[in-house]
Amino acid sequence: MSKYWGDKRYYSLNYFLREKFGSKVYKISLDAGFSCPNRDGKISSGGCVFCSARGSGDFAGNRDYSISKQFKDIKTLMEKKWKEGKYIAYFQAYTNTYAPINVLREKFEEALQEEGVVALSIATRPDCLSEEVLNLLEELNSKTYLWIELGLQTVSDETAKLINRGYKLKVFEEALKNLRDRKIDVVVHSIFGLPGEDKEDMLKTVKYLSTKDIQGIKFHLLHLMKDTPLVHLYNRGGFKFLEENEYVDILCESIGFLRKDIVVHRLTGDSPRELLIGPQWSLKKWEILNAIDDNLKNKDIYQGLYFSPK
Repeated sequence: MSKYWGDKRYYSLNYFLREKFGSKVYKISLDAGFSCPNRDGKISSGGCVFCSARGSGDFAGNRDYSISKQFKDIKTLMEKKWKEGKYIAYFQAYTNTYAPINVLREKFEEALQEEGVVALSIATRPDCLSEEVLNLLEELNSKTYLWIELGLQTVSDETAKLINRGYKLKVFEEALKNLRDRKIDVVVHSIFGLPGEDKEDMLKTVKYLSTKDIQGIKFHLLHLMKDTPLVHLYNRGGFKFLEENEYVDILCESIGFLRKDIVVHRLTGDSPRELLIGPQWSLKKWEILNAIDDNLKNKDIYQGLYFSPK
């Protein structure tokens, strides 16, 4: 069994994209101006307890601008560092299938018309995938490489209720089936360090996802940001932050349990420095990534090492 994908012990997004498109591919994060049913009162008005005021789109473009202008502005900045490459239009902020179908079509098509775009990434909720939306996504999937990102975060319905996720696991499972029946790739978000969860709970989510028909995963560390509902829970002593070594150990063990064909899109998340309350060590992103590589090497862990389909 191979231990390496290029120089990594896991199937990295960079490796996957280079193999698929033959060059470096960059994400351009966009804010299409949508809302979320977990914020506007349809499900809840509070949102997920960890979600920032910008709907997890803190590094996306300016929603006051068109998709085209956002794309061009960010691309111009990127070209100062990287002269060549292709692009993924990433609809990141809030729920990107939560709008009238004609609006969705207009936004997505506008992004696809930009020069150099080879793929479309759409972040949404499993409970915002109506038949009409699924049909549009299937149509887009026939035109370009598409993946849908679903924020599961945890397999536990108990934790999901605590973080105000707004849907149960069975809703995720139905959405996954509907997307895969249309041959649309699915990337799932998982958060480590959620209130009430220990190492075994976190590994349970990874083991569960490894048995499902998903094509990618994003690992996140729980960040506490200013002006989120999670602050109140933290101030009451409702949870504590993971230490850096804890996160690295759990993440590396998770990679071992991950099915070998699942692409690892992210190993840790980002939060704006000015909003982050903790853990402060998470700001040292390259230090964390290097620690993960070292831990995998020192423990001789590689993706799929512990995976069992049963």
